Amino acid sequence: MGLFRRRKRTDAVSRDRVAQRADLDHLENFVRTRRGVEAYIEPRTTVTETTIMLIADDGEWTRRRVGSPEEARHFAHKLAIPIYDVRLMGYPQRMRDYNERRKRRPELF
Repeated sequence: MGLFRRRKRTDAVSRDRVAQRADLDHLENFVRTRRGVEAYIEPRTTVTETTIMLIADDGEWTRRRVGSPEEARHFAHKLAIPIYDVRLMGYPQRMRDYNERRKRRPELF
């Protein structure tokens, strides 16, 4: 009888869905329709798989799942856009400015 035994710890399981082709299609469309797009790899967490955030030169951004950091790098190189690790670089100021503009004047977006 093991009433006071601790359960064995298991690895954290992501409850998030995996990347799909529609995610990559959305990202490709974002790059094709915006200027000055840069990619930022966001690490996997216990809740979310690895994601890639694309940020245009005006600060507009989008985020989608990717299979791994290597897939994110491959995607960025295929589209010839710069790619950064968000843990090392942080997010650019233009993204925060864009979010602030959206918050102040949502009717413009």
